[in-house]
Amino acid sequence: MSTLVKQCDRAQIESLYTRMKPLSVRESHPSYTHWQLKLKDMTVTAYTSGKVVFQGADLEWLQEEPAEQDSQTGRNAGSAPAAAGSSMFPQAGSDEVGTGDYFGPVTVAACYVSEETAPVLQKMDITDSKKMTDAAIRKAGPIIRDLCPHSLMVVPPAKYNEVHEHHNIVDMKAKLHDQTWKHLAGRVRVMPELSVVDQFVQEKSYYKYAGTKAYRPLKFETKAESRYLAVAAASVLAREAFLKYWDKMEEDWDMSFHKGAGPAVDRCGREFLARYGRQKLGEVAKLHFRNTEKISH
Repeated sequence: MSTLVKQCDRAQIESLYTRMKPLSVRESHPSYTHWQLKLKDMTVTAYTSGKVVFQGADLEWLQEEPAEQDSQTGRNAGSAPAAAGSSMFPQAGSDEVGTGDYFGPVTVAACYVSEETAPVLQKMDITDSKKMTDAAIRKAGPIIRDLCPHSLMVVPPAKYNEVHEHHNIVDMKAKLHDQTWKHLAGRVRVMPELSVVDQFVQEKSYYKYAGTKAYRPLKFETKAESRYLAVAAASVLAREAFLKYWDKMEEDWDMSFHKGAGPAVDRCGREFLARYGRQKLGEVAKLHFRNTEKISH
């Protein structure tokens, strides 16, 4: 069992809670803590002093966090301005969707944007898919697919659950991103020097999980979907694929599902159990989320 301690401010603790809670199996509130979350592979405890303690078997991916961001600009402290390099074309980027949703798949996309196609996408106001409506995503996705070489992977819930039994979510994401980069490289004659991953783990840990034959070189940057057009386009393609799968899932099961991992999702989960039973839940949901425990009682 390894232990890692980090000092965080209140905003960072709240952000960490938002990201970790959907993956937790139990939440408690020991004395002098904001919260304690028990995940499948580790326990995270946030103390009122600002100290956050991570305990688990594999914490190497947490050893180096992305650079702290300036609260006013949202940029990495000590880094170049956000726009630096973001207008260089050609460029390529990758992003994923669905890892925070209890229901539905995980989708990962990589996209190549040339100097010729960039102005078209810029006129479409392509940005981080989380900031675009579903209607805008559905409209933009086919245009991006027609204009830009891309690679897309869709992992259905059943396959996700099978893989998650042996690989944590960071491991899974690294392997999925790597596959999309390899597929994209097979479709583009010369890959661009500026190839960006929307960072979810430090570079060293990414390549540890992706393996010795991983695609290189890549640039890792947080909030890349808001800074690089290629990452934003990949984000849109991943989101469009997620929505397409979602539509088919609702049609196949004859019910409306809720996105995210909140109370509305729990109500939806209980309805699904009442209609189809526990044995079918893994076909639509990521079973390691805390929601599974909550809807089963």
